[in-house]
Amino acid sequence: MLAQKLATLGAHALIWPAIVVLPPEDSTPLVRAHAHLADYDLAVFVSANAVEFGAPDPRAWPATLAIFAPGVGTAEAVAGVGLPSARVPTASFDSEGLLALPELQDVAGKRIVIFRGEDGRALLGDTLHARGAHVDYVACYRREAPRSGAEGLRGRLSAGDAHALTLTSVEGLDNLLRALGPEGQRPLAALKTFAPHPRIVAAARGAGLDAIETAAGDAGLMSALLEWFAQHPVP
Repeated sequence: MLAQKLATLGAHALIWPAIVVLPPEDSTPLVRAHAHLADYDLAVFVSANAVEFGAPDPRAWPATLAIFAPGVGTAEAVAGVGLPSARVPTASFDSEGLLALPELQDVAGKRIVIFRGEDGRALLGDTLHARGAHVDYVACYRREAPRSGAEGLRGRLSAGDAHALTLTSVEGLDNLLRALGPEGQRPLAALKTFAPHPRIVAAARGAGLDAIETAAGDAGLMSALLEWFAQHPVP
């Protein structure tokens, strides 16, 4: 967890989970997919949450079923539950990066299962389908905005207790801004914002935040934070 890693460096993290991750309301498609894993040629876990909520017993995983993940964090989650190593993009850690992999170019006739959250991006599946693959989406978790907890965060921000902001998704940014409200958002403009993907950076800048892109994963965020505060120490 990023907060724990930062704590080892002496930082004090103000933790506010911007997305609540829950199991799907209907787990039937996930159970069905687990029962028919041997029917697939390729499997994609789109996030660490997809692994946490969607990975089966590793003993049931077919040896011939290759796994793909959009980033290092997701690949680490795959390894953490005992599944075979996941193939990770080299260009960009997202759907676009996955689609650039040589193994996902000639997929005509192949069956691909994509473990993801409800209402996830359609780019990956749509593109693989256009390349001739048979694609099944399996929703293994759902995301909701938090319903409480922003009062304390607003107080800490207004008191100047925060010196930087980290973001890991556009949805999380939207939930944060909505929960804080117009007045509660004002202190965010004074913070340097760090995000590991250009989409998140663009959304943050569109909301008036001073955002920069970091390398992928927790390691990228930590490296950028260390570099920033080495040059801009907290008084």
